[in-house]
Amino acid sequence: MKFIETKLPGAFIVELERHEDERGFFARAFCREEFEAHGLNGTVVQANASGNPVKGTLRGMHFQRHPHEEVKMIRCTRGAVYDVIIDLREDSRTHRQWTSVELSADNGKMLYVPEGFAHGYLTLEPDSDLFYLMTQFYTPGSAGGVRYDDPAFNVEWPAGVRIEMMSDADRNWPDYRS
Repeated sequence: MKFIETKLPGAFIVELERHEDERGFFARAFCREEFEAHGLNGTVVQANASGNPVKGTLRGMHFQRHPHEEVKMIRCTRGAVYDVIIDLREDSRTHRQWTSVELSADNGKMLYVPEGFAHGYLTLEPDSDLFYLMTQFYTPGSAGGVRYDDPAFNVEWPAGVRIEMMSDADRNWPDYRS
């Protein structure tokens, strides 16, 4: 695996190192030892999947509050998404900054989202599926979010956000206050 740090410290794009022959390819998609060797949390306690039949579906921007902050490791297994993370760590030099990456079944990239980040995505194709590895169990009382269009972050989403495909919670998070 190749670990490429994003402009937000601690957040990485993880690329597969494909070994190809006439049968196709083989690649390691996760190895706790390799993650830990890069100083990343490789402890997985839960795996989640998300299916999205409609292009333009936006989910996010989600996180869990202390003491249940989680690392997310996200891979698109079918279709394609515009994946966005926002640094909410108040002591970070990149606090309130965001970055994005296209995750697709074709490119096989994974996004490593550290604790203290909000995460969300926009489907770029119909029938887009994501697979998540999580370092914490979901704790409903710790769940939080920020609005996808909050002026505190000015995230630039591609055209095609279908507001009617968003949850009420994702559309109505209050303005961010740090």
